[in-house]
Amino acid sequence: MKQETKQRIAASVQDFRLPRYQEIPNVGLYLEQAAKYVGGYISPLGEFSLTSSMISNYVKKGLIANPVKKQYGQEQIAYLFFIALAKSVLSLDALARFIRLQQQTYPLERAYDYFCGEFETLLRFTFELQDTIELSGEDSSDEKRLLYTCIVAAVQKIYLEKCLEAIDRENVEK
Repeated sequence: MKQETKQRIAASVQDFRLPRYQEIPNVGLYLEQAAKYVGGYISPLGEFSLTSSMISNYVKKGLIANPVKKQYGQEQIAYLFFIALAKSVLSLDALARFIRLQQQTYPLERAYDYFCGEFETLLRFTFELQDTIELSGEDSSDEKRLLYTCIVAAVQKIYLEKCLEAIDRENVEK
């Protein structure tokens, strides 16, 4: 792969940032708004889709709580970010187990912000935007190691797909 292509791939995620828990709107978003809000953030990563029907399915499966007056709050939106990024490497049943594990061990705001920081750090490292991995958090619980492994898998999948797309584009240009 050409160096120029590698730089273009890295640039595609250079400014990627997930909203932290306190930055997620706390006014309640309707189904379509929630899908667009989450989708707008994750779209730079590639083929991550989040549709209204997917969100409704997540509610039916118990992955997120029912909307209140047809509106999704901060907590549900935080879970949607995690689900949207982790569903590429985990089944819905595994996601449900992951969420139950988080609920038993860490408050959502802390767990979500930790997820965001680790995801962004591993993304920048994998795409060669930084040379070292500076992980947050002091403890190394089993739960954090499992989350780390999930994030690594998701980020590696994103990297692989972006590289394959770039190679395909290079071949078309020849």
